[in-house]
Amino acid sequence: MKHAILSRFLLPGSLLGLLLLNNGLAVAQRSPFAGDKRSAIKEEDLKRDLFAIGGDHFRGREGGTLDELKASVWIAEQARAIGLQSAGDDGTYFQFFHIQRTRLTKDSRLSIGTHQLTHGKDAMILAPGVATINAPLVFVGTGTAAEMANIDVKGKAVAILFSGTPSADLSYRRFVGQTMRDKSEELVKAGAVAVVFVSDARAQDLYERWTTSYERGRYSLPGEAATKVVEQAPTIWLPAEALAWVRQPGQQMTANLKVETFAYPSVNIVATVPGTDAQLKKENVLFSTHQDHDGVRKIVAGDSIWNGADDNATGCAALLATMRAFKQKPAKRTALFVFHGAEERGLLGSRYYAANPTVPRESIVAVLNAEMLGRNAPDSAALLGSQPPHRNSLDLVNTALAANQATAQFKLDTLWDKPTHPEGWYFRSDHLSYARLNIPSICYTTLLHKDYHTPEDEPERINIQKLAGVTRWIYLTGWAVANQKERPALDKDFKLER
Repeated sequence: MKHAILSRFLLPGSLLGLLLLNNGLAVAQRSPFAGDKRSAIKEEDLKRDLFAIGGDHFRGREGGTLDELKASVWIAEQARAIGLQSAGDDGTYFQFFHIQRTRLTKDSRLSIGTHQLTHGKDAMILAPGVATINAPLVFVGTGTAAEMANIDVKGKAVAILFSGTPSADLSYRRFVGQTMRDKSEELVKAGAVAVVFVSDARAQDLYERWTTSYERGRYSLPGEAATKVVEQAPTIWLPAEALAWVRQPGQQMTANLKVETFAYPSVNIVATVPGTDAQLKKENVLFSTHQDHDGVRKIVAGDSIWNGADDNATGCAALLATMRAFKQKPAKRTALFVFHGAEERGLLGSRYYAANPTVPRESIVAVLNAEMLGRNAPDSAALLGSQPPHRNSLDLVNTALAANQATAQFKLDTLWDKPTHPEGWYFRSDHLSYARLNIPSICYTTLLHKDYHTPEDEPERINIQKLAGVTRWIYLTGWAVANQKERPALDKDFKLER
C-alpha cells in the first residue's frame, strides 16, 4: 500500500522515490507534499499583490528608473511585513548595482535624399554604433536572389522591403529581428555600408508596437564588452509609409552617428527565512524572479504603460506568497528569496547577484525561478531545465515533477525546453545566470502569449487559479528540497550549450 501511494507522485526510476523510501516517508501523510502545505498559498494574496505590482501605479517598473525603485521598495516592505529577515547589503533588503547604457546621441544625424530622419521617431537604428556615411542608396525590392543578381552593393546603402513568414514555432517578432540581423550581416560582408529595411503591412504593426526597445539602446553591466563603442555599418528600420520615397532612384544616404554611454542604478531585493536545522540552515534554497518590465513607452491602443502583469508581476506575487508559507512553517534549510532587477535589460540583476551573492555561493543548493505564471490553457505549463542539455540536476527535476503530480498536475510542454526551439526560451530568464555556475536550476513558466511585452499584459488577464496552481507547485518543490537530507546532485558532465 505504501508503494502504491508513493507511485502517484513519482516518475519511474525517480531518485526522489528512493530518497523518500530510504527516509521512511512513503506514507502519504508524511510525504513532503502532504498535509496543509498546499493551503498555505492563498488566491486572495496572489490577486492583491498581482494587481498592486502589475497595476499602473508603478508605471511598468522599467529597469534603472525610479519606477523600478519604487516597486522594489514596495516589495521589500511586504517582505518586512511578512516577517522575513533582510539579506541584502549592509543589513538591508537591497543589493544595488549599476546598469551601463549605450545609446545614440541626440545630435546624431541621418538622411535619405531630402528626408531628414530622427532616430526613435522617423526611423529606428537597431544597434548603437559610430558611423559616418555618404553613399548612394539602391533599392533591391524584397532582396531575393533574382532581384540582387545584377546589383553591386559595395560602397552603397541597400534598401529592402521586408517580407517573409516565420516557421510555426517562431514568433513573428523574433523572426523579424533574426531576419534583419542575418540579411544585414550578409550584405555588409558583401560591402554594403548601411542596410535599410522598410516595413511591409505586417511588419508595420510590429514597428508601431516594438521599436521603442531599439530607441533605448543597449544595456550591460559596467566593464563588459557590450559597453565598447565601435564603428559599424548601421541597420535601419523604416515605417511602411517610407516605401513611396525610398524606392525612388538616385538618392544619397548621409549619416553622422555618435554614441554615448553612462551608468545608473538598479536593485535586487533579497530576503530570507532561516532554516530550523542546526547544520542544514547553512544551506539555501533560492527562489528567484524579477520585478522589472518595460515601463512607459509609445501609446498602443490608447495605453502607454507596459504593465508586465504576467511578465513578471505573477512571479513577484508567487514569491511573496511563498514567503508567507515558509514564514508560517520554516524548513530545515534556509529559504532565500531574490527579486532581480533589470532582467528585461539582459538578465542584469541575476548576473550581478550570481557573481556577487550575499550568501556563500556554495551554500546555494538549488534555484527555482518564476517567470510568467498566469496565462494560456489552465492545465498547461512548462519546466525549463527539465531535459538535457539544459537539465543540470535530475534530482531537482524529479522533485519538481513529483510536486507537480501532487498539486495541479499540469500537462508539461517539453518543446520549449529543447535546444532546437527557435525562441531559445531557456536562455531568456534569470535561472540561466545560476545554471552557468553549475548550480542546480529550473524555471517555471506558462510561456508566451499574444500580449507578451505589450500594454495589453494587464492584471485583469491573469488566471488567478492557474497562478495559484503554479505557485503551489514552486512552493512544494522548494519545501521538499529544503527538507531533504542531501542537496540535489549536479548531473555528471553537465555542460550548458546553446
